[in-house]
Amino acid sequence: MSHVVLLGDSIFDNAAYVPGRPAVIAQLQAALPSEWTTTLLAVDGHVTAGVHGQLTRLPADATHLAISAGGNDALACASILGQPASGVAEVVREFADIQDDFRREYREMLADVLAWRPPERHGGRSLQGPLPTVVCTIYDAIPDLPREALAALSFFNDVITREACRAGVPVLDLRVLCRDKADYSALSPIEPSAIGGAKIAAALARFFTTHDFSRRECVVFS
Repeated sequence: MSHVVLLGDSIFDNAAYVPGRPAVIAQLQAALPSEWTTTLLAVDGHVTAGVHGQLTRLPADATHLAISAGGNDALACASILGQPASGVAEVVREFADIQDDFRREYREMLADVLAWRPPERHGGRSLQGPLPTVVCTIYDAIPDLPREALAALSFFNDVITREACRAGVPVLDLRVLCRDKADYSALSPIEPSAIGGAKIAAALARFFTTHDFSRRECVVFS
């Protein structure tokens, strides 16, 4: 029995933004083989650091993890785009500091996820390695997203892809996957619609059921 758990933010916890339509967790369950199960631990509004708390509720029988985190970290820093600056160098330094902070948070989160083991494995000789895990980039085709915000997101996505590759974790590139206006909720343009959610669920299901996670390599897919 395989059990996929979704961690992170509203990219997965999007039910409130698709009323009357299936949320990502339901779409993922439908896309996976019938004997697989799914659990949603991602919480709308959570930042990267929130994944640590979500891990405390991880089911002991979890076999696969998907993480979407970083979008709310970027959103929390959005006010910097409207601040005055004396020059380009000052702006770049500000973003470099923000990126350093996010890198530390993301690296710690990913290390915590990869260190997790089901309680019954502790102390035993059959201790296994990290659960098969996939992380997501932050999508950037959000309708009416200002060009400066699009550029700023690259600081966060650079961290996600670099840290995933450093840890040997595959990356679902939502920047490539969710390119159409219809992929975003009409209620909140930063959330996935049922159409976008279906794309995300299908990509995860396809990857989880076909990828050889024993190779511990960083593969970028969409």
